[in-house]
This record gives sequence, C-alpha cells and structure tokens, in this order.
Amino acid sequence: MAEQEPSSPLKDKNYNLVWVVQQSLENVFRLETYIQDAEKQGDDEVAGWLRKIQENNKKAGEQGKRMLAQRLQAEGG
Repeated sequence: MAEQEPSSPLKDKNYNLVWVVQQSLENVFRLETYIQDAEKQGDDEVAGWLRKIQENNKKAGEQGKRMLAQRLQAEGG
C-alpha cells in the first residue's frame, strides 16, 4: 500500500509544477557528481547514460520554468 504524503497548506495548482522543476534542476547538479565518479572509474558507458539523464532533467527543468513563468504572468504574479 502506497504511503500518502502529508498535505501542504501551501499547495495550489502550481505546487506540483514548482516541486518537479526544483527536483529536475537539483538532479542536474547531483548527476554531475555521478558522471565524474563514473569517468574516474573509466566507465564511459555509465557516464554516457548519466549524461543523457542529466540532459533530460535540464530540458524538463527549463520547460517547467517557462510553463511556471507563463502561468504566474497570466495570474498577475
């Protein structure tokens, strides 16, 4: 059975979007460490795979930032 996360008093229609953008961009930085570790160990296969994941996270973060900016602008924020 899946555990439910506690409800946030700050939750609104953009809450999940903000959370996913933050996680995506955090992953970009975290993955850099893992890529460097793989390269130091000579594991180009894993390093390349992690770079692809990192690039996907960059794209997701940038798309999410644009979407959030558009929504906030439309709401007068």
